[in-house]
Amino acid sequence: MRNLRPVVWVVCSTLLPSLAAAQQKPEGREQDRRPRVTLRAQPPVGIAPARVVFTAELVGGPNDFEEFYCPTVIWEWGDDTQSESTLDCEPYEPGKSEIRRRFTVEHQFRRAGGYKVFFRLKKRDKAVGAASAVVQVQPGAGEQRFE
Repeated sequence: MRNLRPVVWVVCSTLLPSLAAAQQKPEGREQDRRPRVTLRAQPPVGIAPARVVFTAELVGGPNDFEEFYCPTVIWEWGDDTQSESTLDCEPYEPGKSEIRRRFTVEHQFRRAGGYKVFFRLKKRDKAVGAASAVVQVQPGAGEQRFE
């Protein structure tokens, strides 16, 4: 039985400081609270002209995360075009104002190629969130391949 005591003590002394530190972690650290931006393309592969639906989502974080409240939304399509929109919102109120968590849009790619699409959220002149997705478009009937 004497051999177990040092082992038990070592395990406890290793775990207890970790548990104590986790409990004392300052609440509200921005990197822990910040929603994560994701982007999905459906379908990710198509035949020209390809219509692709993009869904950007804000995952995690609080519903009233101020930096993501009422942002300018920018879509860069990877085909030398982009779209931008800004909503008209009420002034931000902590605990009351809610961020929009889902952004869905459709885009048509007319030519074959690989496209890297960027979704960006901007607040005034500052980028606050971004994600990207890749779409592959194969040549359609009658389309010439340029390589």
